[in-house]
Amino acid sequence: MTTPLRISNTTARDFWLAQNGLADAPTGPLDLMGIVAQLGFVQLDTIQVVARAHHHIMWSRNQNYREHMLDDALAQGGQLFEHFTHDASLLPIETLPIWQRQFRRKKAQWDRAGWARNLPDAAARTQIKERIAREGPLSTHAFDTKVTGQKQMWARPPHKLALDYMWYAGELATSHRVNFTKYYDLAEWIFPAALRDVEISDEEQLDTLCHKALGHLGFGTSGDIQRFWEVATGAEVAQWVKHNAAMLCPVEVQSASGVWHSAWAPADIEDRLAALGKPTSRLRILNPFDPAIRDRARLARLFGFEYRVEMFVPAAKRVWGYYVFPLLEGRNFVGRIEVKADRKSGALNVLNFWPEGRAWPKSRFAKLDAEVDRMRRFVGLDRVVWQSERR
Repeated sequence: MTTPLRISNTTARDFWLAQNGLADAPTGPLDLMGIVAQLGFVQLDTIQVVARAHHHIMWSRNQNYREHMLDDALAQGGQLFEHFTHDASLLPIETLPIWQRQFRRKKAQWDRAGWARNLPDAAARTQIKERIAREGPLSTHAFDTKVTGQKQMWARPPHKLALDYMWYAGELATSHRVNFTKYYDLAEWIFPAALRDVEISDEEQLDTLCHKALGHLGFGTSGDIQRFWEVATGAEVAQWVKHNAAMLCPVEVQSASGVWHSAWAPADIEDRLAALGKPTSRLRILNPFDPAIRDRARLARLFGFEYRVEMFVPAAKRVWGYYVFPLLEGRNFVGRIEVKADRKSGALNVLNFWPEGRAWPKSRFAKLDAEVDRMRRFVGLDRVVWQSERR
């Protein structure tokens, strides 16, 4: 039996940051699609406290990014498509041939859901598709059906159910978004035929997706692999790991507390580790939905940094705040900050600030000031206003 390769905590942190495009300073020429390809996908989110998550995620990796760029790439077609991983996300168009199983899985999930009984029938859905064929991409605002009966949380009108059902099933696709409102078009008019019509077995799709997930993760358990895309069950991925164990490298990864955890890595892990450099000392404000911190358990295990999103927690029960950003410096998370854009007054307001661990040196405060000001310029505001005590 192969002796597991041991990866120290310092190396594991450096490797994880490199895998997520955070090891280098966020400067230089912008390779938009290169960033998306490195991450695998970029999660979309509607909340805009400063900038929407997908824009912030891209800006954290290259600060020449501007908010319209992902939207433009989607609208222009041929580079990205939108669908559901663990959440709504933008994926490289090259992923489409191995995404057919996800279209089928999501359709099956809808077919089993209790609330899908309100879904318009096939004839009504065909009428919607025929209207889109005549008029071009349409948003939900182009329809006027209403929720009937008792209104419950997350209840949606029939046309919205039909549009979403066909979108999840891959019959419709996102054409573009306007102020985050999604426009639906026929999938055959959005997805390139050369990719849409590729025939790949379900087994081969799963195999490729698992290999790609582990490649993006760098190291992980079968659960980590499953959660990356969320396109398979835990049992399916566990079986994939068992079947491919001889082609993977067993590793033991040291946590921030010194405990060693068993995991798997790609066969070329030693070469990838040997190519590692030291991460930049640049201080960065990360988005709560950044892929480097999305798995809170992995974040705590590797970095000793406990973090959670509290926007859906009642205000009285929040430990930190509504939308709090982690602060990354080098290979360490050094604090949290709550900032909010006031576009009417042109101010980026610093509402709260919490340093992590020992007292901050003046040099780190200088880095924070510089990063907050860069964020201000990113979203086009005039000034930074500190409403919080600088501890």
